[in-house]
Amino acid sequence: MSRVAKNPVAIPDKVEVVLSAGNISVSGPLGKLSHPLTDAVKLEKDGNSITFAAASDSQHSRAMSGTLRSLVANMVQGVSQGFTRKLTLVGVGYKAQAQGSTLNLDLGYSHPISHKMPEGITVQTPTQTEVLLTGFDKQVVGQVAAQIRAYRSPEPYKGKGVRYSDEVVVIKETKKK
Repeated sequence: MSRVAKNPVAIPDKVEVVLSAGNISVSGPLGKLSHPLTDAVKLEKDGNSITFAAASDSQHSRAMSGTLRSLVANMVQGVSQGFTRKLTLVGVGYKAQAQGSTLNLDLGYSHPISHKMPEGITVQTPTQTEVLLTGFDKQVVGQVAAQIRAYRSPEPYKGKGVRYSDEVVVIKETKKK
């Protein structure tokens, strides 16, 4: 059995989990998420926790039990606390500005870039070179952060570009004659 699946997922007081046929729904103060279930994993809800176990002894079933446990734990954390991803703009003249649900970026191109946020994602710009993405779905927050980073990913010689705040860019040495 997966080591991840051995740990039960604790359910906070303000979060409600509903297990139905082939689906799990988690709702809390920040939103509502649902995910389809597979027959390879057995779920049991007892009180304020959910336990996961492989339905059979196959490798697929054992792997899916750990995967589903992580997904449900992320859903519970998302609807109760939410997720935040911070991006940093490095480069002369690079700046970001949030206007409602749109992020306007100046990244050294001849045109400004306007990125529309999907529903459930809020964007803030505390400074011109910092972008804070907040939402209750971890996958969507990460996907939006990756899309914004892809507009100008960090280059290895000067380190200019859009990077995650915790990302380390290794600077290459330039060519010598």
